[in-house]
Amino acid sequence: MADRGAVSLPGSPRLPYDQVPGGLRAAIDSALGSPVVSVSPRSGGFSPGPAVVVTCADGSRAFVKAVGTPLNPETPSLLRAEAAVTAGLPPTLPVPALRAHVEWADGADEWVALMFDVFDGEAAPLPWTPQTAALAVGGLTELALSATPCPVAGLPTLAERVDAPLSSWARLAADPPVDLDPWEAERLDWLGEVPERLAAGGWLAGDTLVHGDLRADNLLLGAGGSVAFVDWAWAVRGADWIDTVLFALDAAAQGGVDPEWLVGRSPLVVAANPGQVTDLVLAMAGMWASSMRRPAPPGLPTIRVFQRHFHEAALAWGIRRVAAGLV
Repeated sequence: MADRGAVSLPGSPRLPYDQVPGGLRAAIDSALGSPVVSVSPRSGGFSPGPAVVVTCADGSRAFVKAVGTPLNPETPSLLRAEAAVTAGLPPTLPVPALRAHVEWADGADEWVALMFDVFDGEAAPLPWTPQTAALAVGGLTELALSATPCPVAGLPTLAERVDAPLSSWARLAADPPVDLDPWEAERLDWLGEVPERLAAGGWLAGDTLVHGDLRADNLLLGAGGSVAFVDWAWAVRGADWIDTVLFALDAAAQGGVDPEWLVGRSPLVVAANPGQVTDLVLAMAGMWASSMRRPAPPGLPTIRVFQRHFHEAALAWGIRRVAAGLV
């Protein structure tokens, strides 16, 4: 497998805020209590809708994200899920508070907007470095400890939310792509047993709030080493080390940071069953091996390239862990 080195990938193109339907912008003004007078766009991520810091006529500021079914039919439901999670989070967690959730419709077109407090920081700069990635791991450790037991009632477990994507190897084995990596092709039957091994271990069960989608565009770094976590649409209940492993894949794919070194800095991952850690990494590789081969969804033209790079990072790490006997 070729070494692609450090990779920094853009997100999807975002709709400018002034092209959001006027009815939704009026609803946002009303929810904020003062009309928006200036907008500072934020980049990154894979929503086709705007993500902006707005300043209102009264001088107040808010982070606003919005999307509608004309841009992508699935994304509005993700914003609704994010609103449900963040509305239930205690203020002690390093998560910007949800200020308002508004919906607006124009015939069959549905639009959703969320407004949050502004965190005094910036998106993590890419590519990741060992220093910035280690800072994020420290923040994730504190988050997991603070979010156990899970503070959001009714959240699904990891198995309930993503058992099908994490079972992708079995579907690939039924009709193997001709361009599989040789290591994958030689072990398809064994890789197809990943779900059974995860199920036998309880599907990484736990009572920790798990973000489930940790990437550079979902972390904010502030003064004094503070870290905030945003975009909670995929949150689940699960083991306290899951987010750190998922983040290590981002640091590897978007910075070339050694994921094994990185998780070694987490007391939560160090205490975890090493075979379960390896199976999660391999399951993610299988998920991306499947999804990266599909056509891009509406409004998300760069996501398949992104998934291909993440597949390579996960596969390389999985191969290392298997070779080291961490199974």
